[in-house]
Amino acid sequence: MSNPVTKAEILTAIHTEHELLEKKFAPLTAEEMVIPGSMDDWSVKDILAHLVDWEQRFIGWYQAGLRGEVPQTPAPGMNWRDLPKLNQQGYEKHHDQPLEEVLVEFHASYRQTLHLVESLSEDEIFDPHRYAWTGKYGLYGFIEGNTFKHYQWARTQVRTQKIKAAKRKSRA
Repeated sequence: MSNPVTKAEILTAIHTEHELLEKKFAPLTAEEMVIPGSMDDWSVKDILAHLVDWEQRFIGWYQAGLRGEVPQTPAPGMNWRDLPKLNQQGYEKHHDQPLEEVLVEFHASYRQTLHLVESLSEDEIFDPHRYAWTGKYGLYGFIEGNTFKHYQWARTQVRTQKIKAAKRKSRA
């Protein structure tokens, strides 16, 4: 998929990539969704919680920007080189959360993020000078990184065959 250049293309990319991600983990049972090892020590549940964490960061940054604040991205006291540390903190925060709760949040956060993007104008999305906090890429870069590109990444990390093999091995 080429990079979207209109709001309609962004929305299509968001819908498509999220649907492909859901199709990727749909065959897994609840037991399989929590087996570590899909991505290092992370389970599919952990990957989905990670997506929620980042969608909610994006929404928080956007809301702070609307209030005239300059949000500290990616997190207070951190810069983009700290992503492994920040992702580990998110993993630890959500790791013990029940699967059912993560799934509810996964679907709710997606709807909330989609609603936000739907509410934006083309200018809000693509004008790099529209919001002081977004830097040279404008809001588009934050939408891309926290929606369709992130869903693509997550889909590559949901390794259903590896999960099913781990399940068989644990039963042997």
